[in-house]
Amino acid sequence: MKRHWIFITASLVILLMALFFFFLNESPITPKPRGYFRIDLAEKTYRDYQAICPFTIPIPQYAEIELFKDRMSDDSCWFNVHFPQYNARLHCTYLSAKGRLDALVRDAYEFAAKHELMASGMKRTLVEDNSRKVYGIVYDIEGEAACNLQFFLTDSIDHFMRASLYFSNSPNTDSIAPVLQYLRADVFQMIKSLQWQAKSD
Repeated sequence: MKRHWIFITASLVILLMALFFFFLNESPITPKPRGYFRIDLAEKTYRDYQAICPFTIPIPQYAEIELFKDRMSDDSCWFNVHFPQYNARLHCTYLSAKGRLDALVRDAYEFAAKHELMASGMKRTLVEDNSRKVYGIVYDIEGEAACNLQFFLTDSIDHFMRASLYFSNSPNTDSIAPVLQYLRADVFQMIKSLQWQAKSD
């Protein structure tokens, strides 16, 4: 009987010591900050895309072109540059500028201004390349706006192109910031490499 009590006492002491060391070595529970999924950004390589529209632009290899053939005409062209890996689309519209350049520029400005209401700020970058006859404005729209990047380009005579970058999810500046900066570089590559083509009559 005495051995039985010694065995039970020794077992309890060992169990209590094990529990003591287990809780002593356990690190305190601390809440982790909210995070976002890791986004793998592809290497930047481009291919020239000559649309039915009268211009050529470089398109990233990881992008797809979505043409709206039902909206094509002699003086207009509509297409998207789709970035499926990043859940984003650059909506592009080409229109003839002949006789209506002022109205087209005004529309582009008003379209950007609508997003400014939800934005925390808007930065405008002037585009001016006399050698290629490419002029326009890039709008970087900051904050929780639906569209964070827009631009229009023209040769001031015949051509006018407008584009807007949209993500297919609710706007959250923190979560889309790395992808926005990454795709912004693609947009600027398109702008600095765009070549107008003579329109076929």
